[in-house]
Amino acid sequence: MGAAELQAFLASDFGQVAEDFAVEEVCAEGLRVRLKVAERHLRPGGTVSGPSMFGLADVAIYLAILSRLGPVALAVTTNASIDFMRKPEAGRDLIGEARLLKLGRVLAVGDVLMFSEGKTEPVARASMTYSIPPK
Repeated sequence: MGAAELQAFLASDFGQVAEDFAVEEVCAEGLRVRLKVAERHLRPGGTVSGPSMFGLADVAIYLAILSRLGPVALAVTTNASIDFMRKPEAGRDLIGEARLLKLGRVLAVGDVLMFSEGKTEPVARASMTYSIPPK
């Protein structure tokens, strides 16, 4: 699935969060997704909240899997770990760069680096494992 197809899938199957994310690029290594940071994503102190960053990582890996397998709506997260490294800059979207490290019949493993838009140093890194339902 390409960027437009993934965006359409989000809109049809995950309408409750689809407007928060924009699929920017899909390539052989993975994909890039934008979290459109809004007031609801912030915590006191004017930084993007941890749950919002986790959401970006989770959506990014999920979409990376779908980009390879097609629309598998029932793939689910089975393990997640996130390292918060820097405070995301207020007033900037977050960019998640996801790559799949393993895509098997039953499990997919990937990681996501997250950046404040326009910055080169990552603000967080996540490692995710997904369970892929049988066909």
